Amino acid sequence: MKFGIIKERKNPPDRRVVFSPEKLQELTSKFAKAVIQVESSDIRVFADNAYVNAGMEVTNDISSCDVLLGVKEVPIEALIPNKKYFFFSHTIKKQPYNRKLLKAILDKNIELYDHETIVKESGARLIGFGRYAGIVGAYNGFRAFGLKHESFELPKAELLPDQKALIAELNKITLPNIKILLTGSGKVAYGAKEMLDAMNIKSVAVDAYLNESFDEPVYCLIDVLDYNKRKDGQLLDRTDFYNHPENYESDFMRFAKVTDYFIAGHFFGDGSPFLFTREDAKSADFNIQLVADISCDIDGPVASTIRPSTIADPIYGYNPTTETEVDFKENDAIVVMAVDNLPCELPKDASEGFGELFLEHVIPAFYNNDKDGILARAKMTENGQLTPRYAYLQDYVDGKE
Repeated sequence: MKFGIIKERKNPPDRRVVFSPEKLQELTSKFAKAVIQVESSDIRVFADNAYVNAGMEVTNDISSCDVLLGVKEVPIEALIPNKKYFFFSHTIKKQPYNRKLLKAILDKNIELYDHETIVKESGARLIGFGRYAGIVGAYNGFRAFGLKHESFELPKAELLPDQKALIAELNKITLPNIKILLTGSGKVAYGAKEMLDAMNIKSVAVDAYLNESFDEPVYCLIDVLDYNKRKDGQLLDRTDFYNHPENYESDFMRFAKVTDYFIAGHFFGDGSPFLFTREDAKSADFNIQLVADISCDIDGPVASTIRPSTIADPIYGYNPTTETEVDFKENDAIVVMAVDNLPCELPKDASEGFGELFLEHVIPAFYNNDKDGILARAKMTENGQLTPRYAYLQDYVDGKE
């Protein structure tokens, strides 16, 4: 099997890559039959010569490869027909802006394996950049806090080499006795938690967070049953919430009353209650001053997130009274950090972590007859058609949705 590491061509440029040079060395040592080519790139976080020094072939022509590995969407004109491709296609939710891409993939007889579709039998994702989104998102939130209150200045994350450097900067600052709320139970939330713990911010339980005052900054990590409740008052488990979200309503305002800085690291499922609405944000009881919305669902469960922000301009203000965007330094503004491609700011760490997961979960499937069904579940297209698992996208491809 011949694998090609493709050059990222999407704008704005993305410096991440599926495999670092060191991880490719590990791949070839574990799978002697694997042949690797690396497409030359002048933007990748690891320079071409780093791959050459690791014993890899760097070339401008990877058309002889069987499997092509990338991160972001491949421009239609760069797709090579009759190949197997792995990248984030951003099509599985019928995103309108990528309909032509999926159609071209079918027309070119490409087998597409979207990184988002690489899942366990249960549906849980096996690989991704979520941890790094959490790491950078939490850092960016503290940076926004310092800018809002003019109390400290942190450098942009993209200017720092790795997570250790982010932590070193955070440990230089002094925070007031704020309460920090973190939602989620997956890689994103735990990436953010890593940063809070590295700052030695005290973790407190829900009851203490809601009812006690502290003489130091504290944080509370909460999950879906902490900020949602059944409408009939029953206390059931998370499975009931996931299966019947329509039977629940938000219980988030009890946290909003006491929270200064909210880190949104949760996954929001279709049909779930919004955490807080625009009307909630108008309430005199609403205390949140800053939202680092890592989940970044626009006009959705976090009402202050009215648009994504960018790495170049990561912060904006939301005026809850007028429901409009304002300068984040205005007195009544909720500060919003809603960058939707946060791992791009930590390309080295993110690439190394991604490659570790890809080597553990995906590469073996090419050599063990896909005994765990990893490739079978992930394959979206084959022989110019959608596979049965993704047949629901046919109307999208046809332009009917």
